[in-house]
Amino acid sequence: MHSSPFSLHPSTSLSKGEELRKHQTQEGIITTLSYPHSPSESFSLKPHTTLPFSQFSWRKTMRTELKKKISKSSWPNFNVRKWLNKRSKGDRFHSDYSLPEGWLMDSSNELKHSAPVKEAPSVSDMDTLNPRMFVGTWNVGGKSPNQGLNLREWLMLPSPADIYVIGFQEIIPLNAGNVLGPEDSGPATKWLTLIREALNSNTGEESCTTLCSPSEHEQQPYYCLAASKQMVGIFLCVWVREDLYKHVTNLKVSCVGRGIMGYLGNKGSVSISMTLYHTTFCFVGTHLASGEKDGDEIRRNLDVSEILKKTKFSHSFKALGQPLPPPETILEHDKIIWLGDLNYRLAAGYDDTLELLKKNDWQALLEKDQLRIEQRAGRVFKEWKEGKIYFAPTYKYLFDSDQYVAQTNKSKEKRRTPA
Repeated sequence: MHSSPFSLHPSTSLSKGEELRKHQTQEGIITTLSYPHSPSESFSLKPHTTLPFSQFSWRKTMRTELKKKISKSSWPNFNVRKWLNKRSKGDRFHSDYSLPEGWLMDSSNELKHSAPVKEAPSVSDMDTLNPRMFVGTWNVGGKSPNQGLNLREWLMLPSPADIYVIGFQEIIPLNAGNVLGPEDSGPATKWLTLIREALNSNTGEESCTTLCSPSEHEQQPYYCLAASKQMVGIFLCVWVREDLYKHVTNLKVSCVGRGIMGYLGNKGSVSISMTLYHTTFCFVGTHLASGEKDGDEIRRNLDVSEILKKTKFSHSFKALGQPLPPPETILEHDKIIWLGDLNYRLAAGYDDTLELLKKNDWQALLEKDQLRIEQRAGRVFKEWKEGKIYFAPTYKYLFDSDQYVAQTNKSKEKRRTPA
């Protein structure tokens, strides 16, 4: 099956099999605890480099001390688990399928059918279907959407896709309250409503509902939310065409925090695993380490390595008629799409970059792209394929404009080179 990810700026994604890519917006620094060493020093290492015992001990001691400090506080237990990146209902997710109208979740969040649904083509017809996939990603800079925002221009294709995978970064501001406190799901709910309206606006529905009710939609496919998951500012959702949802099974999510101290969720990944017929899919929405300093790309490489290593999908049983157990890691899937704000920058000077931007010389800019350089050197994303980059750098625009911050800010400290 050939997937065809699509992206409209500001966007980007990576896929093993095929895909696209994206850049970032603003960043904030949050100081939580003081230690004699910077937590980031432990991660400024080349991939596959063994941690010195002193650094390993420091990280272990730091986490132990953090546990002691938090246990004495009056913060809710939810926040304690969030600080330490423990699994606290972390495998729960939102889905139209989990509603009582035809679908039920068992105790392990495995999907089970409880009522008849519309028939989709048989497995033998899947090759002729050639399902199409839309993949988009957007760092919204902590801005919550207004109700009048129309996403149809971004999401609609000349021919509708069968699966929509949409990722966001910074759907909430990355301040201390949001990173360390209870999760604010308000903006995520707004984005889901806008996406549902955009995808299903021509299906004859009077208004967008919060459930996926099987029915006949003649003119336009109707889309159901297969799964959505938020970790701090990272948000990922997968929408499936209604006539295919009967054949979606083994939905699972997994979150990996790579932010403050290498554990918190201001950076990291949200991954969704699912099976469509007998093909397994994994969608990995990420926000990697930021920074323009020399060597920051190594931290991003390490984030990728740790996400691949730590992402786990637990399955309690083998589905009937399934020849193999569901995948438990990212790389065990048949089709993998990696998307998000990967934060790789352009290894070019500020003036040179602006000159190439004026000429719309994307190819020359791509030769300076850190991700491409690191990938060609075999340090990250080996054997992955990236879709053609046909748009200008998306980092960093002034809010609600097509003008770069670099073109207006005269302070070299805040003047971010477009990337």
